Amino acid sequence: MSEDNKYTFENPEYRDTYRHTVSHILAQAVKRLYPEVKLAIGPSIENGFYYDFDAPFSFTQENLDALEAEMKKICKEKLPLERFELPRADARKLMEDKDEPYKVQLIDDLPEDATISFYKQGEFTDLCAGPHLDSTGRVKGNGIKLMNVTGAYWRGDSKNKMLQRIYGTAFPKKDELDAYLNMLEEAKKRDHRRLGKELGLFMLTEEGPGFPFFLPNGMTLKNTLIDYWREVHKRYGYVEVSTPVILSRKLWERSGHWDHYKNNMYTTVIDDEDFAIKPMNCPGGMLVYKSQPHSYRELPLRVGELGLVHRHELSGALHGLFRVRCFTQDDAHIFMTPEQMKDEIKNVVKLFDEVYSVFGLTYKIELSTMPEDHIGTVEQWEHNQDILKEAITEMGKDYTVNEGDGAFYGPKLDFHLADSLGRTWQCGTIQLDSQLPERFELEYIGADGEKHRPIMIHRVVLGSIERFIGVITEHFAGAFPTWLAPEQVRVMPMTDRNIPCSQEVVRQLTAAGFRVTMDDRNEKIGYKIREAQVHKVPYMVVIGDKDEEKGIISVRERKTGETTPMELSEFIEKMSYEVKEKLR
Repeated sequence: MSEDNKYTFENPEYRDTYRHTVSHILAQAVKRLYPEVKLAIGPSIENGFYYDFDAPFSFTQENLDALEAEMKKICKEKLPLERFELPRADARKLMEDKDEPYKVQLIDDLPEDATISFYKQGEFTDLCAGPHLDSTGRVKGNGIKLMNVTGAYWRGDSKNKMLQRIYGTAFPKKDELDAYLNMLEEAKKRDHRRLGKELGLFMLTEEGPGFPFFLPNGMTLKNTLIDYWREVHKRYGYVEVSTPVILSRKLWERSGHWDHYKNNMYTTVIDDEDFAIKPMNCPGGMLVYKSQPHSYRELPLRVGELGLVHRHELSGALHGLFRVRCFTQDDAHIFMTPEQMKDEIKNVVKLFDEVYSVFGLTYKIELSTMPEDHIGTVEQWEHNQDILKEAITEMGKDYTVNEGDGAFYGPKLDFHLADSLGRTWQCGTIQLDSQLPERFELEYIGADGEKHRPIMIHRVVLGSIERFIGVITEHFAGAFPTWLAPEQVRVMPMTDRNIPCSQEVVRQLTAAGFRVTMDDRNEKIGYKIREAQVHKVPYMVVIGDKDEEKGIISVRERKTGETTPMELSEFIEKMSYEVKEKLR
């Protein structure tokens, strides 16, 4: 981080400090306007901040407007933020005197040797570890926005009292705030749950919470995506397998998942023995490799699987296709010699680059290192982390480090995709694993004729087919590129006289391999076109008497809204090129 950017929002630490300071400004505004309200906690979060309050009334939009106005006054007052420390007894008395029971509880729960610090700004003092800006004047009042109010249990425990959580965001410039609010409005329009219903892609029901149903258009989209996945992986030298959905508890104990992941697994009993529905494909992949002997000449062995997995997610965490309990993981396991590790990592990254570029998605890489709950030696972890670092550095890729967030069996590279609104989604991952080959006693015969242990890579490109469909639905706002669109062309006869000609056009387009429908309802052509636009069909073909006389079709393009007369053969050629090249 350069010195120039140290005190800008490009620096995450400064951004968090800025927004944490704003949360204290909110708390001060609340105490000024509503002194009877009790304070809980108020951290910065990814896109803003929140503060939890215990109030004898419900905060309304009118309250939020009044609080925003008061926060702007506090910013203009340029109150210095002064940090001071107190011994436990004095700290407790200070909060008791201010009648802040939640702060007293926080003090009581701190470790004996903890430093107890406060921040004072004007008449307002809050228990806080910091850090903060040095003055409320550093915050731009016109860059603050209080977003909404929700309920939140004290300390996240349903046994405790329900508090009110006020969410807000803050930026150093008003135009940055406006851009963020505009992005949120655009995101609402692009919500994949709404578009999924409007476009007939998928549905979610009370009978299957977290288990999505794919509808005809959604299945077309899903199958097209899978066809592309298979085509790419075939070119990159992968073979495909399929492993069972239910496997014995003994397998999951051997892999380590029973100890490390059991709470997220669905289990059942078959013939008086415990079984589990697979939450991931890896152990089954180990059995596939182990089913026959291997030579170093076969390696690297790249094995892909579109595996249906189930994971128990809390009901409150479920969200459309983004967080589900059942999904198809576009998995692959690569078995290799130690000497092949770096080249194979690079090969996977090249595949990622090709796939993501097709959708117009950029990414940032995060290296997740050894967690506390890990298997294997520190030396193995450090060696594998170094290999990951070297591989992407040699490719000219930048990365950030996410300390302690690796899988329990190995370090990983996570690929965070940026969509058309600049939002990020964690989809692809490359995990380097020396542990499962050891646990499953995997072997290959080396050039020396001796048995050796392979190293393996776990990797997904899309993450899950379901989640990726949710991502690209919002990325494209439901207006999928022609090659991916469930319905590529809609043919519209102007009158009943034009139906026979339209049927022939449908026949020829279908024969050419396109997904085509015909709207021959007795409706005005303008209505038909508007409806096709709502359904985000890439091309509308209009056929009237004059078109028939001239032997042409009128092609209206979704992107431009322009209508162009052309011969059917010309349109087929244009479509074929667009689909083959996967143009956006």
